[in-house]
Order: sequence, then structure tokens, then C-alpha cells
Amino acid sequence: MPLFAGSLLFFTMANIALPGTSSFIGEFLLLLGTYKYNAFCALISAISVILSGAYSLWLTNRILFGNIKTNYILEYNDISKREFYILLPLFIFVFLLGINPNILAKYIQISYIYIIFFFNFLNQLYEKN
Repeated sequence: MPLFAGSLLFFTMANIALPGTSSFIGEFLLLLGTYKYNAFCALISAISVILSGAYSLWLTNRILFGNIKTNYILEYNDISKREFYILLPLFIFVFLLGINPNILAKYIQISYIYIIFFFNFLNQLYEKN
């Protein structure tokens, strides 16, 4: 099942925030922002990222190369064309957002500005009372 194994490995690498995937940008910015306010929490977070990556690789190894009970599985089928075409946009978006995260970041920034404006407005109303 080479297509299934390849797709599982790709999404596992995206899960552990391999550079070039969409998760890397988020985890990097999160750790950078945490370090700005509390270095100890950033260190604990970085250690947990490393441990979760090790666990994900161990899990993928066990799934792909573990013991298979052949008496329960009659036939091995790889990913069909339909399943491949369903996974293809996910591959593209994970890779594309890892290379150029500004595609979605500008929309997130606009929402963030509105949220900050709203909370500042509420704070001003609260200070008047």
C-alpha cells in the first residue's frame, strides 16, 4: 500500500510541524510569542513539541511496519482514485500554506484587528461607568 503509506507519512510530518508544512508556521509563531512573555513556558512547550513528534513517528512506524494479522485481512487495497482525489486538495493546501502562509494570514489579521477594536470599545464603555 505505497500510496496509503506515503500519504500517512506526509500528514504525520505535517502533524509534527516539519518545515514547509502548514503546522510549522503556527507552532513557530506560538513558541516565539510564548518565549516573548515567559521563557520557561516556551521551553516546556518546545519539549512537548519534540515529544509529540517522537510519538507521532513511533505511531507511524507501528502502523506501517508493525505486525499484521493476515488471517483478519483478506485483501490489501491501496488508495482508490476517488480517495486520492479527495486527499489531493489536502496535500496541496498543507504544502501551499507551509510555503506561503500569507494566503490566510491577511484574513486572520483583519479579524484580529476587528476583535481588538471591539475589546477596546468595550473597555472604554466599562471605564466610563
